[in-house]
Amino acid sequence: MNYFAIGLAGAAGALLRYATGLAGSAAGFPAGTFFANITGCFLLSFLTAAVFKMDRFPKKLAAPIGTGLIGSYTTFSAFSIEAVQLMDKGDVQMALLYIGASAVLGFLFSITGIIAGSAFLERRVRE
Repeated sequence: MNYFAIGLAGAAGALLRYATGLAGSAAGFPAGTFFANITGCFLLSFLTAAVFKMDRFPKKLAAPIGTGLIGSYTTFSAFSIEAVQLMDKGDVQMALLYIGASAVLGFLFSITGIIAGSAFLERRVRE
């Protein structure tokens, strides 16, 4: 049953990812994938630091949401191929900007998600 739940959530995440991909690129920058990956970093970190730790949260939903939904929403493979395609087109500066911004902002959004999630959980515990 857990495999089915992960697959169903994965399908939903893939559809969300497809919708963000429709945003395309902005001035040669792969904005759709960038947005999905950055927001996914925040969401997974927030959920891991807060929601998944809450007593009332059904633990059996953590894998479908984390692995299925967010795992399919974010995409390292699309990020990688887009970076390579930028280099193939000779736009090395844009590729390096994309790689650097994705790594740095992904890390910062993950930290922000953990901080926000921890604060949220702490507030909920006090209530």
